[in-house]
Amino acid sequence: MSLSVKRTGDVVTIYYGGRLDSVATPIVQEDLHELLAKEGDIEELVWDASEMTYLSSVGLRMFLSMKKQYPSFHIVEAGTDVYNVLEMTAFTQIIPTERLLRRLSIEGCEVVGRGGVGTVYRLSDDTIIKVFRKDVTMDVLYTEMNMAKESFLLGMPTAITFDVVRVGEQYGLVYELLKARTLSDCIKQNPNRIDEYAHLYANLFKQIHAIEVGNDRIIRSAYENEREQLEHIRRYFDDESVGLLIHILKSIPKGNRLLHGDLQTKNAMLQDGELMLIDMGEVGYGHPLQDLAHAYSSLMSFIGNYELVIGFPREYGKLIWDVVMNVYFEGESAETIAHRREQIKVASLVRNFGWLSLSDSFPPEVIRICQEQFEKRVRSQKEYIYKVCETFADWQI
Repeated sequence: MSLSVKRTGDVVTIYYGGRLDSVATPIVQEDLHELLAKEGDIEELVWDASEMTYLSSVGLRMFLSMKKQYPSFHIVEAGTDVYNVLEMTAFTQIIPTERLLRRLSIEGCEVVGRGGVGTVYRLSDDTIIKVFRKDVTMDVLYTEMNMAKESFLLGMPTAITFDVVRVGEQYGLVYELLKARTLSDCIKQNPNRIDEYAHLYANLFKQIHAIEVGNDRIIRSAYENEREQLEHIRRYFDDESVGLLIHILKSIPKGNRLLHGDLQTKNAMLQDGELMLIDMGEVGYGHPLQDLAHAYSSLMSFIGNYELVIGFPREYGKLIWDVVMNVYFEGESAETIAHRREQIKVASLVRNFGWLSLSDSFPPEVIRICQEQFEKRVRSQKEYIYKVCETFADWQI
């Protein structure tokens, strides 16, 4: 039996190794009382169960007592045997518990793509791994996994997620993909095939947006998800500015269609001539205008180092978008397509600035550039934006 306590900032972690049975538990309780008393105020208390081998009912009662004394108490790195006991007794519903995860190294792995919450690496010929930022919680990972599974059942072509792992101090999701490449990579390496790739991309939108999400599904509202993001960026913009973006969002008609939420070309993987999607954390239901607006935001109006993030020169993005619009709205008049393009452009302003909600630690220079772009793209065009928002209702699905 081993017991130690370590403080890191406001977090106190208990490390325990061995059995937590009727013999050991009373001793642990007594020793812990002394150790925790020395730590003073504790904002967050964590039990590291990576070295625990057994958990009895006496140990469960001790955990329950600790949860009552320290509301922030939670368990991490629980091995299979310990986790199963906690789950079978419903303690995982009382005490947040994380499983002991397999550890992987990404040393020497090729970077496949970078996004707002993580980086994707090629692990092998048949697997990739999305490594999340250090500040991303386990809840975010499980949300992405659940959305991926639910979307797959509804018919969205998704890569299969089959493992949650640790990469150093970060979490990762392992996807099975057989020698697939991101659409961004394919476009950059084969610009002569842009038209072909753009057709695949456009048809992917049409395929997804044809899927209706029923009330019996756990898919979230894309509107609510984006509204939360806008509330989060009040730290960077005044109330009037955020209000303008909320007005745009509220003007988008309600819908029940499946939306990816972040269908950039780097989140689509090409395998055997078929596109499959990764990065499922923003999947929702709503009106297709939201999904297309997000794509416009990345391909046409991205703020920042375009080629580094999107993966190919900005001029390719315009070529792709022109094809996507003509294919997606095939059969519509040129006038209607031009009208839809303007609606998408205005709706994309929500994404242009809402993405700042992805982190609380962007460099001041990034915030400054976004605020300057807001003045140019939104505030100076306010009357036109209001006028276009009034037309959103004519987009029936």
